[in-house]
Amino acid sequence: MADKLRLMTVHAHPDDESSKGAATTARYVADGHEVMVVTCTGGEAGSILNPAMDRPEVVENLTEVRRAEMAEAAKILGVQHRWLGFIDSGLPEGDPLPPLPEGVFATVPMEVSTRELVKVVREFRPHVVITYDENGGYPHPDHIRCHEISVAAFDAAGDPDLYQDAGEPWQPLKLYYSHGFSRKRMQLFHEALLARGMESPYGEWLAKWDSTRPDPDERVTTRVECGEYFEQRDDALRAHATQIDPTSRWFAVPLDIQRELWPTEDYELVRSLVDTTLPEDDLFSGVQEKVCA
Repeated sequence: MADKLRLMTVHAHPDDESSKGAATTARYVADGHEVMVVTCTGGEAGSILNPAMDRPEVVENLTEVRRAEMAEAAKILGVQHRWLGFIDSGLPEGDPLPPLPEGVFATVPMEVSTRELVKVVREFRPHVVITYDENGGYPHPDHIRCHEISVAAFDAAGDPDLYQDAGEPWQPLKLYYSHGFSRKRMQLFHEALLARGMESPYGEWLAKWDSTRPDPDERVTTRVECGEYFEQRDDALRAHATQIDPTSRWFAVPLDIQRELWPTEDYELVRSLVDTTLPEDDLFSGVQEKVCA
């Protein structure tokens, strides 16, 4: 086995780590590497999306329930986990959109939230960091702020002049954005389900897709083979029972079809301090050579 390397993936809410890149993290844990999931908020403002969990005792204790769900998902994936400790901003609705509450993650000054992430980076010392792109994957204020502080922390963690109270400097070597919701992937699964006489949940999504919006798949540089870990991914997702209905579209495509048509999770390399050749099939490409040089 290659020397143990370290991967950190930064997410906005509990359950994001299981819906975005979970099979990748399970694969690298199985390969003997260390993986840490950082969750920026507690998901306190999330709605209960699984009717079976919409019960008074769950609603009254949602914060504690979501923490327990996150612990179970981390156990299933085999990852280490750290809460960053900020409050879920919620998803504002209305026209015009109302202002966000004071003190929530997206309104906390950038230097405050970046410092907290820099502390974790300097403690865990990851070689590779994964976060969302500049659109947050989708335009939730917490996802966008997660992107912002992840990029800022990647650039700051190795600088001894910045955040001097946040631990010994450590410079990660690669930064990736995760890309999961591509039109190409959705179209492929949609057609495969219909061809097999099965119902597809993607028709409405595809019909509403803005044709002027670029497909995130066009930005992908790195495809990680992880099909054998799709069961772990789905088990981790189901562990977030307040957020995930086990009868929902998340589980509509049989795993054998997924493994046949799209057995990877996909990423965009946006920073690299090591030599690598694109396209890649390994997030640690070039890292092993640098670390062991």
